Amino acid sequence: MPVILSRDAAAHVRQASYSGHMSAQRVDYLGEGLDESQLAATPLAQVQRWLADATAREDVFEPTAMAVATVGADLVPDVRTVLMRFLDGHGPGFVSSTTSAKATELAANPGIAASLTWVPMFRAVRFRGQAEAIPADELAAYWRTRPWGSRISAWASAQSQPVAGRADLEAAFARYAAQWPDRGGADDVPVPADWAGWRVHCRSVELWAGRRNRLHDRLRFVRVADGTL
Repeated sequence: MPVILSRDAAAHVRQASYSGHMSAQRVDYLGEGLDESQLAATPLAQVQRWLADATAREDVFEPTAMAVATVGADLVPDVRTVLMRFLDGHGPGFVSSTTSAKATELAANPGIAASLTWVPMFRAVRFRGQAEAIPADELAAYWRTRPWGSRISAWASAQSQPVAGRADLEAAFARYAAQWPDRGGADDVPVPADWAGWRVHCRSVELWAGRRNRLHDRLRFVRVADGTL
């Protein structure tokens, strides 16, 4: 059962745990930094280089985990973590359902920001721009690469919609699993009608590399004309 604290008790716990600040958590960043002379020819090539470095390491969990920020109807930013499933000259991309909060918010305001952070490497990338829908043929091609269970769960779970309980979600999964059993094929499960994806058409890309004594490197690219990333 959850433990309910009185206001005084809760304040005491916060004070005991953090003493009002987080200085005890401070560490120095021992990153290599990033000099302009080390940059790849394009922002995309540099991000791909860093992503390859992160993927090759054992201490970077989910190197494609990407924070995506949208703006709600109340004009308050809304951020969540997704998995980056596309990265090319059109920008980083992700998939979701049209019923999700992010989809609803992007339909009203396509402004978007995203970031990749690789803490053990002291590196991060920020993307800012406009969300653009990923074409259906690209989504379908990606869909066929997903594990069978992930495809079934996309049917079973209505993103951002409340459910009565975990049992209902598991029952929905079992129902769709029976309808489209795993036969080991890429086309065992059809693409849901609400399956969608977006790319960040970048107006700016910022590369951050941590260094000692907080003397970090931050190189920012700003779009001045049409073209790829």
